Amino acid sequence: MNIDYYGKILWNYHRLNEDVKKSDVILGFGSHDLHVAKRCAQLFLDGYGNMIIFTGGYGRITENLWNMAEAEKFAQIAIKMGVPKNKIIIEDKASNTGENISNTKEILKNINLSPSSFIVVDKPYRERRTFATLKKQWPEINFVITSPKFTYEEYCDFYSKGEISKDEFISIMVGDIQRIYLYGKNGLQIEQKIPSKVWEAYNKLVYWDFNKHLCK
Repeated sequence: MNIDYYGKILWNYHRLNEDVKKSDVILGFGSHDLHVAKRCAQLFLDGYGNMIIFTGGYGRITENLWNMAEAEKFAQIAIKMGVPKNKIIIEDKASNTGENISNTKEILKNINLSPSSFIVVDKPYRERRTFATLKKQWPEINFVITSPKFTYEEYCDFYSKGEISKDEFISIMVGDIQRIYLYGKNGLQIEQKIPSKVWEAYNKLVYWDFNKHLCK
């Protein structure tokens, strides 16, 4: 089984490789991946945004990892890196991508803030799904999407030593291929073309039991 060959096909499909540009807000999507928090903080420190919004409550993975919401954990990391606390907004209730978006919109409305541009930061293998969801559920905003700057091999290494396994990482990528297809059909996000070689990789990995994150 050449798992990494097919895993890397999914990885390359999920990533969009957009260039960042100075924006009003850096919006970090919470998860188990602390590299996202560090990427947000570094972008702020490098002058790419005026504030950071972290969104994320307790997800399927993180509810068993930490005793705090994802957004709180991310904020701790950013503050340790030198981001002023008063430059961080925390949304700590969202449990899925749709709630990340709707709850962030509500917070901005409540504080009477209307940013015109965003840098959105998520895991490398979630870029496409987050992009497609934002285009559908928050179409009025201008944004670019980025992620921690690591390779597939480096992420495999992280997960071989970290809080979730490499197999779990690959299963998450497989599950997001299914969601990109299903959610495009049911209107939760804009549709994305999925090339035949990506479907082939998806089907191979499902056959090899990388199916823990598929929709039931």
